[in-house]
Amino acid sequence: MAKSMVQFTPKPPVQTGASSRRVVLYSHDTFGLGHLRRSRALATALTESGVAGSAIILTGSPIAGRFTFPKAVDHVRLPGVKKLSDGSYVSQVTGMNIDATTDLRVGLIKSTLQQYQPDLLIVDKEPTGFRGELLSSLSMLSRLGKTRIVLGLRDVLDEPKVLAAEWKRKGAVEAVEKFYHETWVYGVKSIYDPTLGLPLSDASRHRMFWTGYLRRKIIDPVSVPNQPFVLITPGGGGDGQAMVDLVLRAYELDRTLTPNALLVYGPFLSGDARNSFEKRVAALNGRVSTTGFESQIESLFSEAKGVVSMGGYNTFCEVLSFDKRAIIVPRTKPRLEQWIRANRAEEIGLVRNLDEFRDGLTPQSMIAAIRGLPSQRCPSEAGADGLLDGLNVVIERAQRLMSTSISDAAE
Repeated sequence: MAKSMVQFTPKPPVQTGASSRRVVLYSHDTFGLGHLRRSRALATALTESGVAGSAIILTGSPIAGRFTFPKAVDHVRLPGVKKLSDGSYVSQVTGMNIDATTDLRVGLIKSTLQQYQPDLLIVDKEPTGFRGELLSSLSMLSRLGKTRIVLGLRDVLDEPKVLAAEWKRKGAVEAVEKFYHETWVYGVKSIYDPTLGLPLSDASRHRMFWTGYLRRKIIDPVSVPNQPFVLITPGGGGDGQAMVDLVLRAYELDRTLTPNALLVYGPFLSGDARNSFEKRVAALNGRVSTTGFESQIESLFSEAKGVVSMGGYNTFCEVLSFDKRAIIVPRTKPRLEQWIRANRAEEIGLVRNLDEFRDGLTPQSMIAAIRGLPSQRCPSEAGADGLLDGLNVVIERAQRLMSTSISDAAE
């Protein structure tokens, strides 16, 4: 087991005129990159604004160490777990089963909160944490009465019936009612309400705030191709094999398809799949170039002529932030989250949704979509700029919460 999993010395809060307040962001990260990247964006905004002097991200992401963080932001790597195709989980720690690994995560979370003593805890998506691992810490913080606790939800979670059953099984509604001072939805209610179908009380809904989407920016610039390119990104890549295959088939079938493509596989695409794709890419004679992982993908979004991607939350925020014409190929299993987001976004003119139920996922449909990119409206033409106030609202809400007593904040 890596030493960094079991030992942690928090950075002291920045004292150069910034607030001494401390924030912890919990990101269970059992799959993909979305939770960690969202937490990093929030932590960066809170510290750079001076609302918080320092922030720590609790994350289970196996590649957290490959990201850069501002000097006031650190992370604690929780022991990793992996979700299997049947929905069960296994430990990624050699010699430990899932129960023992969960217990270790519980202890690390609680110890970090006890030592760091945050003024604000922001929990991403899972009110009770992975397998309920947050409950004892939430109870502790509630008893101590010094930490404001916020649930942060992306704009879409899943179709209402499925979500309601999942939250009932996890005791999530009860946790929201009992422990959370506010819920922040990182989206716009007129586009979608992720809590549809959840039996939340009027009091909890009164404490719910729609922030808008989280605007992204270039943090550390990286080199980009000199020639025009379409950016192809399946996000983390763990479930992106079908999309990558579809794009490659389009370029293989139509030798005149332009512009060239830059494919970012993502860190979780399997090695066997990548090796197979690389052989096909080599045969395309430079019309498609590839890279495995780019932690500063914002620079690529900024310079791309268009984007072909899956429909994850972070990618959607980047499409809006950099005002890129985009083709979304949303996954539909195991959740309809991406399909719901892409469908609603297409309805208001923000993206082109290549819908497997309507269009069919064929090389011909992908060719037509890429050829149609120049004639698409940019997201700004559909009012995207007015949807991207999320980080500003988060800063305002966090400042208010940490400047108000617990009893006043609960009113």
